[in-house]
Amino acid sequence: MEIIHIILGKANPLRMNGVNKVVHELATRQTEAGMNVQVWGITANLAHDYPQRNFATRLFKASGNPFVPPAELKEALFEHRNRGVVHLHGGWIPVFYTISKWLKQYQIPAVFTPHGAYNIIAMQRSGRLKKLYFRFFEKELLQNVKVVHCLGKSEVGGLKSIYTNAVTQLIPYGFSCPDEQADSTVSPSHRPDFIIGFCGRIDIFTKGLDVLLEGFAAFKQRVPEAKLWVIGDGEEKARLQQLATSLKIFDDVIFWGSRFGNEKITLLKQCRVFAHPSRNEGLPASVLEAASLGLPCMVSAQTNVDDNVARYDAGYVLRQITAREINNGLTVLYNRICSNQAEPLQQHARQMMQEAYNWKPILNQFQQLYQNIYETHTGSALLPG
Repeated sequence: MEIIHIILGKANPLRMNGVNKVVHELATRQTEAGMNVQVWGITANLAHDYPQRNFATRLFKASGNPFVPPAELKEALFEHRNRGVVHLHGGWIPVFYTISKWLKQYQIPAVFTPHGAYNIIAMQRSGRLKKLYFRFFEKELLQNVKVVHCLGKSEVGGLKSIYTNAVTQLIPYGFSCPDEQADSTVSPSHRPDFIIGFCGRIDIFTKGLDVLLEGFAAFKQRVPEAKLWVIGDGEEKARLQQLATSLKIFDDVIFWGSRFGNEKITLLKQCRVFAHPSRNEGLPASVLEAASLGLPCMVSAQTNVDDNVARYDAGYVLRQITAREINNGLTVLYNRICSNQAEPLQQHARQMMQEAYNWKPILNQFQQLYQNIYETHTGSALLPG
């Protein structure tokens, strides 16, 4: 059985695009587990300019019309009919509406992952336009796929609020540290400052960066040695820097820009706390990466990591996405770390990753999902492999 992931982009892990990162990780782990996996990317340029990978990648040139997929992709789908399952990644993408119609036409069973696009707060942005778009396009996409794969409970709730007939399955993504990072945890105790880290795309509203800076400014009044490190980039970086200036914390907020690989890990290991107060997420890989290094995480419910952070006592779950609550969360974690609880928090974070986000059972769930819809579609048992 073939598994074909279709995305916008190239599944390049060295980009700030979260969907590309998680699809790269998922395809890598599935291939390691012996699954027959390909990634098909719709992109502006066809250069294979990404790190070496263990799965096949096929690129298709994006057209000028957002609703019109490349003609070569339609031909490729026709050639691959009756071979397996297609997995679409990303919500509110016009080209996927058309592709879903082709999948139905060719009777190719499909799974669709919105990656946080249906969270209730995400739905409120451009709300009127999304209602119209849903009525004419997105609803039909949901009707054309067999299962909507959700990454967390906030996404299930958001989807059910707009389309009650969707067949959903909740499966998180896993995460594993590279070998060279697996045996080391954060080691910031030698530093005199107390560093809070954020890593991700600089999208102020979506990532909750406005309230993060405001909450940090209040926290710094109590903890003068506090610093905030922002690892990442985006079109709103200058706006965020202006906010830091207006809050009189510019010298205490370090904007590192995009960092990848060992350079990023080196920065994260110097942090005491990782903050991710997102208003809208699927399942942020940056939180999983930070926790795997032993960083206690302060997260919002919208990250869909909140239940496990609470269950494993691996950080702090924000009750609201407000500056006051962020100040409170940072204060709670600061007091615990200063009370010799840093090591237990680190151990809890790593235990959470080893148990709740272990790839082996998660891959089994994905394989069962694909197998079930393929067998239902073909009406016959599927041979292993």
